Amino acid sequence: MHKPSNSADRQGIGQDQFLTILSREEALARFEAALFPRAIAAEERQLADALGLALAESVVAPIDVPSFDRANVDGFAVRSADIAAASEGQPVRLTLNGETIACGVTPELTVLPGTATPISTGGPLPRGADAIVMVENTHPSEGDAIEVGRSASPGQFVSHAGSDIAMGEIVLRVGMVIGSREIGMLAACGIASIPVARKPHVAVLSTGDELVQPGEALPSAGIYDTNGAIVTAAVSENGGEAEFLGSFPDDEARLEAAMRQALATHDMLILSGGTSKGAGDVSHRIVARLGQPGIIAHGIALKPGKPLCLAVCDGKPIVILPGFPTSAMFTFHDMIVPVLRRMAGLPPRTDAQVTARVPLRIASEIGRTEFVMVSLVKGQEGLVAYPTGKGSGAITSFAQADGFIRIEALADHMPAGSETQVTLFTPQVRVPDLSIIGSHCTGLDRVVAPLVRDGFSVRVLAVGSLGGLAAARRGECDLAPIHLLDEKTGRYNEPFLEAGLELVPGWRRMQGIVFRPGDLRFEGLDAHDAVRAALADPDCLMVNRNQGAGTRILIDTLLGSARPDGYWNQPRSHNAVAAAVAQKRADWGVTIAPVAEASGLGFIPLAEEHYDFALVTARKDRPAVKTFLAALQSEESRISLEQAGFRRA
Repeated sequence: MHKPSNSADRQGIGQDQFLTILSREEALARFEAALFPRAIAAEERQLADALGLALAESVVAPIDVPSFDRANVDGFAVRSADIAAASEGQPVRLTLNGETIACGVTPELTVLPGTATPISTGGPLPRGADAIVMVENTHPSEGDAIEVGRSASPGQFVSHAGSDIAMGEIVLRVGMVIGSREIGMLAACGIASIPVARKPHVAVLSTGDELVQPGEALPSAGIYDTNGAIVTAAVSENGGEAEFLGSFPDDEARLEAAMRQALATHDMLILSGGTSKGAGDVSHRIVARLGQPGIIAHGIALKPGKPLCLAVCDGKPIVILPGFPTSAMFTFHDMIVPVLRRMAGLPPRTDAQVTARVPLRIASEIGRTEFVMVSLVKGQEGLVAYPTGKGSGAITSFAQADGFIRIEALADHMPAGSETQVTLFTPQVRVPDLSIIGSHCTGLDRVVAPLVRDGFSVRVLAVGSLGGLAAARRGECDLAPIHLLDEKTGRYNEPFLEAGLELVPGWRRMQGIVFRPGDLRFEGLDAHDAVRAALADPDCLMVNRNQGAGTRILIDTLLGSARPDGYWNQPRSHNAVAAAVAQKRADWGVTIAPVAEASGLGFIPLAEEHYDFALVTARKDRPAVKTFLAALQSEESRISLEQAGFRRA
């Protein structure tokens, strides 16, 4: 992230944007060739401190495990030849020896022919014995003896020395990641410490004049530093030891000093922001002065992530991630994680994949490999992958998506209905118990809350009323929230239903015109007079809603054929409309009363619309659907909705 600079030394730089664009594969190959091969830094760690680290050397067993022949069951140590003919009808009588072998007790008496020694599970096998008879297969006999009613083969219920791990055997090989099972194996061999690959020390810096750290006051045009926190966490997740050094303004001297200090005390430096080649971006120019060979790649045929800059300075990698969070995290996981894990001695990351169908056409840019984040829902014939569609600046995309799909550089789109591979962010598919696709409303969160509290997983995708109806018709959701007015009948929602769908009443919410308090073009007017006043003033700028939204249909009805300035500004939510008016980027728009009130805007009631649900009839008996319908009718939801400014139907 950056802001332009007017300083004289930057004016001549210009916008030489990405004159040499490398493919993903070539950029990664160059980066790895400049870094490897290299010795893995190792350190000795106690077992308790080695969890999650990679072995720097193979471990050889110093002893046999078990170190002696031992019993696997409670019973009697015997000579198998003594009881070869034993049966229930003709048991064999054995005299008991005068000792009992428990765990940790060294046997002293030999098991002679015709004798047996009581032994517990884990006890050492005494001299002369070659098998264990379970106590269940014996009966006490007179004269301190037992009768054995079943034969035994040599070695029965005996674990011989070294049968688990043999002395001199390689227990764990170099590069293996230490988990709880590996720690158990090492402990069984008596090994207290092991050589592991030292975690690379990674410095993380954020750049940009606009950045504010979480917890501080947010000024106008400022943004909270998301990348610092998320990159630091991602480094730790992938074998590094991260240290966040803070955010720095676009001051070349200060930033260079921070970068040099970070390189002196760390194995790797990762920055975010300032990677573009504009006049205000200084990071890549500093990197060129920090050591050889310097910048390896700057500009990669990826979407998102084109501005990524990769460098190696005197053996230490430097990465400048794009400023937008989604771009930063895609490029980090795709391009940086392989290098970071290799430096940490860890094996390559294994990504789980599933096959899913894409319901919508996804446009792409020829010449750039594009990664599109998707959310998975259960369709009629398998998984369906919905693009999140929030753009590279949206931090919530990673948290809400299940994975991503890849569109190759030579394709200009992925057709609707395509079967494709989804690379998952987690090892397992997280198909939700309840899928709600359609128009979003803040009231919906209040109805869904009890389901989440009861352990149901719920996915809500905001695609607009018409998009929700299409998803419901295709069987890709359980419920589609809609608020569509039929101009011919004047009725909401029901005229738009088709076979296989049924209407579930939701709640009422007041739509209206929002404006900044004190604006005399709107104060004291009704909706139609306010619109006339707005249309009469060429300086009055509107903000619209996206096509397919129920609110957009209401706006078009209100405007008729008029297309005022701002008509093509089409945000996808009520909150975005309110923000545009409150921040003076627009003078009026249409949103719902609760959002207007929360934003401190003036509000002119326009119409009380019906926010209802198109229920897929074939899914109405699913447990999560039944629970949602019950929650919708509950007194708890009624009170919660009314508190938020809604009126239940």
